[in-house]
Amino acid sequence: MLNFDYKNPTKIIFGKGQIEKVSSEIPADAKVLMLYGGGSIQKNGIYDQVSKALSNHTVLEFGGIEANPKYHTLLKALEIIKKENITFLLAVGGGSVIDGTKFLSSAALYEGDNPWDILKKAIRTEVGMPFGTVLTLPATGSEMNSGAVISNEETKEKLGMGGPGLFPQFSVLDPEVIQSIPQRQLANGIMDSFTHVLEQYITYPAGAFLQDRIAEGILQTLVEIAPRILKNTSDYEAASNFMWCCTMALNGLIQKGVPTDWATHGIGHELTAAFEIDHARTLSIIGPNLYRYKLDNKKEKLAQFGERVWGITSGTLEEKATAAIDKTVAFMHSLGIDTKLSDYTKDYDGFAQKIKARFEERGWVAMGERKDITPTDVEKIIEMSY
Repeated sequence: MLNFDYKNPTKIIFGKGQIEKVSSEIPADAKVLMLYGGGSIQKNGIYDQVSKALSNHTVLEFGGIEANPKYHTLLKALEIIKKENITFLLAVGGGSVIDGTKFLSSAALYEGDNPWDILKKAIRTEVGMPFGTVLTLPATGSEMNSGAVISNEETKEKLGMGGPGLFPQFSVLDPEVIQSIPQRQLANGIMDSFTHVLEQYITYPAGAFLQDRIAEGILQTLVEIAPRILKNTSDYEAASNFMWCCTMALNGLIQKGVPTDWATHGIGHELTAAFEIDHARTLSIIGPNLYRYKLDNKKEKLAQFGERVWGITSGTLEEKATAAIDKTVAFMHSLGIDTKLSDYTKDYDGFAQKIKARFEERGWVAMGERKDITPTDVEKIIEMSY
């Protein structure tokens, strides 16, 4: 097992009817900016619950944060934060709203001239404006970690940011919110969290037995509850397990003491930036092909994944590993998720070469758990994904 430090300061408030506790988690004298997305919270009753909980606070609102939050939209919210002397941010939404709020938490205290530099120059946020979240769409785990990804529609870039100053102070997780989530978004959430685990698990053996078992437990639970939650969003047992899996998949616990990959995400972000494909679906396009491309390096963990999660017990190490990839693709298809770039766009001619050049321009020499995925490898993996 590798050396590690672990600290997660986010308070989780989990269960039915917990949104009312928001009020007690925010300082009474705080001036709050409530941030949300396209307005679905005003249709499903969540907006009313949050508004009631904040009735004794001074609250301003900013809506319209997109899926894959856009930088220039967030700049408008940043203007409000500075003009109105906001002191506390509350994200009411899924991972995109929470990620956008993390950017604002950092940008509100940033002393530079161009907030995009926080992402472009990978500036670590040590202290941000305090914020909390009310999770409305389980998927990204952003409610209990300190990372965020923001899209710049002008430069066609999607970049990440992070730092210890970007942990939410609290996150409210009420599984009943799942009742109003459309099937496509539920499928995305299942696949997003599933791939988050794989990025921290499908690497190479590191003797971290407990981390492996926790990771496998999350994967097995997602496979078990996926058909239930897609069939009946009112199934509270399935909903609560789904929501907690999404949080546990990316709160830092299973990545400690083990090597991690994240190349699937690094490449997938380029598909979202270029074609606006749903984040989870870019992971489904890239992930299986990356595993096939790097089979020799990943076969031990892929075979273990096949044995423990998919029940594959016969065959050589390579055969088990390949069968595990095939089972994973079949699972994606069972969720209604297509796994080829050509399923989403026909405008991909020369795309792999363009991304290779972009990675080279950024100085991204290598990715993956062994730092051996070069821009040339990225080009080949994307071509496999056509």
